[in-house]
Amino acid sequence: MIRTLKAFNLKGKNILIRVDFNVPLDGERVSNSFRIKAALPTINTCLEGGAAVVLMSHLGRPDGDVDPSLSLISVGEELAGLMEMPIKFSNDCVSNDAIDTSISLKSGEVHLLENLRFHDGEKTNDYSFASRLARHGQIYINDAFGTAHRAHASNVGVVSQFKHAGIGWLMDKEINFLDRLMKKPQRPLTLILGGAKIGSKLGLIHKFIETADQIIIGGGMAFTFLKARGKEVGGSLVDDTMVTTAKNILNKARMSQVQLHLPEDVICGESVNDKNSKGPFKINEIPKELMGLDIGPQTLSKFNNIISQSGTVVWNGPMGVFEKNAYAKGTRDLGIHLANCVENGLRVIVGGGDTSAATEKYGLSQLMTHVSTGGGASLELLSGNQLPALSALEI
Repeated sequence: MIRTLKAFNLKGKNILIRVDFNVPLDGERVSNSFRIKAALPTINTCLEGGAAVVLMSHLGRPDGDVDPSLSLISVGEELAGLMEMPIKFSNDCVSNDAIDTSISLKSGEVHLLENLRFHDGEKTNDYSFASRLARHGQIYINDAFGTAHRAHASNVGVVSQFKHAGIGWLMDKEINFLDRLMKKPQRPLTLILGGAKIGSKLGLIHKFIETADQIIIGGGMAFTFLKARGKEVGGSLVDDTMVTTAKNILNKARMSQVQLHLPEDVICGESVNDKNSKGPFKINEIPKELMGLDIGPQTLSKFNNIISQSGTVVWNGPMGVFEKNAYAKGTRDLGIHLANCVENGLRVIVGGGDTSAATEKYGLSQLMTHVSTGGGASLELLSGNQLPALSALEI
């Protein structure tokens, strides 16, 4: 069992919360505040309960070095704006000054610590580093689902330092949708996979071959599967090291009687920077000088028809290079169709950083059943694997 916020008496306590504020920056400005907003219910519950709050997070990959471009100062400014209140900020997460600031907090105050990964001890789960982090609070709450698949000091090491520890509302929501709901999904269950890499999603594919009714594969990874089926894909990117693996997956799906669907036509370009899209071209008819960068209209229609007949859809990975307007239609229109189907009772769970970014870009996040804040963590949980940060909190 893992305790939630409601298990604790918060009044007069300092609550140390591990949040996931690993958000994209445009210079010194937060360009997407989705993850910050997702943490607000937990923060506000603590403040309304009479507590003070200390927030810790990482940002980017500074590899143990202080990198001013990855400072959480900009995140603190965004958070203060969203909460419409001033917050305290310490430029080192384990300095004596930072710990003293936390100890002296009054109920209703918020203290944000500087980037955890400015210290090597965060990623190595160093005991002394975790011990110093633990001095910031009397109750520990983990609300950073995006890092739950890592065993770091701030989400695993600190837990043993606290008598009272649990999860926040965001983490509870993620577990509810990605774990509990998937144990008894509404049928038919459809998995939609996209993006470029197969390797990171092998666990998910093998899990869903055993449980799903339909698997849809689009995006860059589809061309490796098409190559495995003996199709010509022109100049499209193919991971030659994964063709044999793709063949084995296709055979396993056939033996498991799971229908696996691949693109029938694609939109092409000379490169991802080619602003003039070409096509659509049917698979086997893609010119050698062009590469597939989005699904075509025939494929979109086919995929949407499968979605319309589904009871639960898990979507992980865009259908094309949606960051480029010329190749965004497949991802955008598929997302719009999913959102429309939610109104008719379809359950849609969106996992993965790129997919979450796409739904946010097109204003679809609030229309889905659930949009996960975790990329690797959602893949691991949906694949049936244990998450170290959750295991550490089991009582």
